[in-house]
Amino acid sequence: MKHRITNDTHLLDTIHRGEWKHRDSWRALRILSEFVEGFDTLADLEPAVSVFGSARTKPGTADYELGERLGAALAKAGLGVITGGGPGAMEAANRGAREAGGVSIGLGIELPFEQKLNDYIDIGLDFRYFFVRKTMFVKYSQAFCVLPGGYGTMDELFEALTLVQTKKVTRFPVVLLGVDFWSGLIDWLRDRMLHTTKISEPDLDLLLLTDDVDEAVAHVVKECAFLRDVDTGKADV
Repeated sequence: MKHRITNDTHLLDTIHRGEWKHRDSWRALRILSEFVEGFDTLADLEPAVSVFGSARTKPGTADYELGERLGAALAKAGLGVITGGGPGAMEAANRGAREAGGVSIGLGIELPFEQKLNDYIDIGLDFRYFFVRKTMFVKYSQAFCVLPGGYGTMDELFEALTLVQTKKVTRFPVVLLGVDFWSGLIDWLRDRMLHTTKISEPDLDLLLLTDDVDEAVAHVVKECAFLRDVDTGKADV
């Protein structure tokens, strides 16, 4: 299968270095336009949660049904659902949110292979650059819920944890759904990273691991309530 050359590929290209001086300054304007479009489109978004998970998750599987239940529960709690807009677990969360009467948002990305936004999105944006898209996930979310996934899911998970650990964002809950899937990772974080003092005990507390959608949403709602109080000057901080 022939793959397209994406804008990210051109930006990060290390072969045609001679073109950087002539093209990157103009490319910066395209990057700026993506930030502006994202900010304008999402500025009035209600409190929302970003849900990540594998694009390879198949409808009818336990992971897909978990995504649907999570999306619906978040919507019923008054929270918008933001995903990467693709198929699989992303589609499941968007579908659950929409069918429960919530706001369903998809932030797509240009990939070397064809992928369109799924059919359960109310507000959709397509991005050329991963780092612009990542900014939107964090800026307009009050929590991350992470379903079983692959490299992309791990990328988003650890970027969120790094931002919280370094205080770039505050009171930002991160929930892992799927105890069987994620337990090995938690064990490794504790037995390797923590044991060798690469992280500290409070860093492990940044994650909630659960199979219970109601527990996940209750945890998120508790933290989101705190954030709304901060916005209105009610919180004791």
